[in-house]
Amino acid sequence: MQVKQLKVGNMDNFCYILFCSSTGKAAVIDPGSDEEMILSELSSLGLVLEYILLTHFHYDHTDMAASLRQRTGARVAIHEADASFYEKQVDEPLRDGDIIQVGQEIRLQVLHTPGHTPGGACYYGHGQIFTGDTLFVHDSGRTDFAYSHRPTLGASIRRIMELPEETILMPGHDYGPTPTSTLGQEKKHNINAVEYGFHKP
Repeated sequence: MQVKQLKVGNMDNFCYILFCSSTGKAAVIDPGSDEEMILSELSSLGLVLEYILLTHFHYDHTDMAASLRQRTGARVAIHEADASFYEKQVDEPLRDGDIIQVGQEIRLQVLHTPGHTPGGACYYGHGQIFTGDTLFVHDSGRTDFAYSHRPTLGASIRRIMELPEETILMPGHDYGPTPTSTLGQEKKHNINAVEYGFHKP
């Protein structure tokens, strides 16, 4: 699996292009802005977009999804608990444990990680996890919305931290000192590490 990390919009969002080098089939995670840049990257790499994977319904992660769907024919997928909040066409409502297959090389497991939103989801595979706003480098997503719940987010993050420590964290925003991290590093340095129970001072 090949991965390209793109900075999009004015909120330091990360959008990801994942592609199978043997088939040229691709998925985009969280196309929140800069549609033309995303399409240009797909074109320059000679890719065919099959999936638009959304980590949650917030507009800064989803704003270009419907247009990309219309222009490419790709399928939009979001966890079923966030589908009603998204209010646009969803082709594939997701559940915990679902597998997304893209081309021959890409196989991603859907992890339901609520707390920031009811249907927050991460995509895990090939030693990497794409976390949206569930987990950032050295921080985690907000829980001051009416539909958010901090203890639930803590449980989701504890679940993520059960994955191998060498797993590469691919966050939804460039809010930390580095654009990526590892779960092992986050166990030691995340501001919420002690509260969420994966590090003892």
